[in-house]
Amino acid sequence: MTLNRPNALNAFTLGMYRAFDPMIRAWADDPAVHAVVIRGAGDRAFCAGGDVRAIYEAGRGISGERDLTAVFFREEYELLHRIHLFPKPYIAIIDGITMGGGAGVSVNGAYRVATERTMLAMPETGIGLFPDVGATRFLNRCPGQIGRYLGLTGARIGPADALYCGFATHFVPRERVPNLVTAFEIIRWRHGDEQGQVEALLAEFAAEPEPASLPARQEAADRCFAPDTVEAILEALAAEAAGGGAHAEWAAQTRATLLAKSPTSLKITLRQLVTGRDFDLDAALILEYRLTQHVMEGHDFYEGVRAVVVDKDQMPRWQPASLAEVDQEIVEGYFTPIGARELRFE
Repeated sequence: MTLNRPNALNAFTLGMYRAFDPMIRAWADDPAVHAVVIRGAGDRAFCAGGDVRAIYEAGRGISGERDLTAVFFREEYELLHRIHLFPKPYIAIIDGITMGGGAGVSVNGAYRVATERTMLAMPETGIGLFPDVGATRFLNRCPGQIGRYLGLTGARIGPADALYCGFATHFVPRERVPNLVTAFEIIRWRHGDEQGQVEALLAEFAAEPEPASLPARQEAADRCFAPDTVEAILEALAAEAAGGGAHAEWAAQTRATLLAKSPTSLKITLRQLVTGRDFDLDAALILEYRLTQHVMEGHDFYEGVRAVVVDKDQMPRWQPASLAEVDQEIVEGYFTPIGARELRFE
């Protein structure tokens, strides 16, 4: 399976989700299919996410059906649920940029193969959204408070850190990937032993990446991102920076990064991660769908996409503009149930 929009960094459109969904349903029941390998076309990306511009244009009434703001997320999350429960080995080769929806169709599957070109991030707070596609679950499975750090800041990580966080399961040098794919194509499958065969092949091609950088920051991240309010996290980062220790520069840069994000998105994201600390994927996606539908009725998503994707001036004008203006009542509103519109799984 190849995601084939290289000029758009293989970002998912609704049409791509609608093509993929019946395929994975059929493959689950087809005895001739023993495993699925998914990869991205081109040299730059596995998948840079979902087509947020199309959602923006639909929500703004510029083009497309207005209900795309609901349909896109619903059908995306339903596919992710199927990938997570897929009964056969599902191997995503996350070579290159892997963000948002790209993490969704990989991290929620059984095996994720990183290369030296892997760059993974969840940058949604920078466009007025929040880390979705199951991130409520997979960010909370990171060591300590690293998930909060990554989810709030949108920080980019490489292959070794992806392994450290559990986003990747294996590292395979890029030059070996074609041979790995060929090995999956020519192997003589043994019914009932497919998982063992896949794991043996992955072990044969796997190598050790360069050292991870996050372990050295683990204690500082745990200190600074432990508080359950964004304001307290910013205070902790300021104290870390003022202390002049080994992580002072990181803390100062991280604090500056957070202050540039949507204040509403930051507060939603932290509440999301606190609420969903022990969620399975079903609960995570149900919560995230509810949040998307409230976000689609607000301001910051459209302003964030305008600033980053449409006009590209990188100067979003968030409303509310400060954390102080995003009070508890505003945050609670995003978590309010949406009745018959709630996402439900069979």
